[in-house]
Amino acid sequence: MTNSCVRCGCCCSLFLINLSKKEYASGRYRTMFQEHGVIEPFAHAQGCGAHLLDKNADESCVYLVAGRCGIHASRPAVCRDFFCTTQAKKFAGMVEVIRQSKAEALAGSGEPVEVMPLRS
Repeated sequence: MTNSCVRCGCCCSLFLINLSKKEYASGRYRTMFQEHGVIEPFAHAQGCGAHLLDKNADESCVYLVAGRCGIHASRPAVCRDFFCTTQAKKFAGMVEVIRQSKAEALAGSGEPVEVMPLRS
């Protein structure tokens, strides 16, 4: 399967988005503790979570609007690198969380549930 975004919004709702040092320092992204400004050094920002993208009240990414990324062209590197269809071992845990979340959502909807197993 090719890495592609299925635009389900799961990764934008289930995970915290870590900005890189460069992305955080740029000030282009709304972060969880933005009211405190850019915290230096970056290690301190990482230590308190100041480098994380802000979240909406429903815990989805602040840039997720109507199920779509509002900053798709300039989204953080981690968002560009991750696809829920990836076979990359470094993302295996995240892919499993998304798979389980989708299965639980389908089970609660009364629709037939067909969950594809992870490939080894």
